[in-house]
Amino acid sequence: MEFIELLLIAVSMSMDAFAVSICKGLSVRKIEPRHMLSVGAWFGGFQGVMPAIGFALTTLFASLITSVSHWIAFGLLLLIGGNMIREALGKEEEEIDGSFAFMTMLTLAVATSIDALAMGVTLNLSGKNIFIAAPLIAVTTALLSPIGLKVGNLFGAKYKSKAELAGGIVLVALGVKILLEGRHVI
Repeated sequence: MEFIELLLIAVSMSMDAFAVSICKGLSVRKIEPRHMLSVGAWFGGFQGVMPAIGFALTTLFASLITSVSHWIAFGLLLLIGGNMIREALGKEEEEIDGSFAFMTMLTLAVATSIDALAMGVTLNLSGKNIFIAAPLIAVTTALLSPIGLKVGNLFGAKYKSKAELAGGIVLVALGVKILLEGRHVI
């Protein structure tokens, strides 16, 4: 069951990068293999590293948060998932240019992986194995991002908000599950 939960988390966490990849696909006239490799490597790499950093930071402060760990995990998942749902239902569109330059991709990779840092905290608080979770998140994102790029290039922005909405709902549901279990896991 834990692997299924981790896979759901990985897919949900990759939805921001997937959505940005769709927007990138909209802004590029012709998708080339190097574009697909670029979004996969940048987004997958950052989505894998950031949870590990969050996990490590939580370990350093474990003694301070043990008694409220399930509330923190719930709060973070509610915040991350709620934000994804709000963005999916919002009317404002993100402007993303067609550049695959170093600074453009670095900025997008960091922006789409901030939530993954908080997810690393949640993974630690809920007792998940970071050595399975982080690579799974990285690989899932590295595979889904090029698909998003192609989808954006072929179909436009039609699926961007649906992807973010689905990811947000899954994260909120996992947060509620952790809260209802109510166990202190550190």
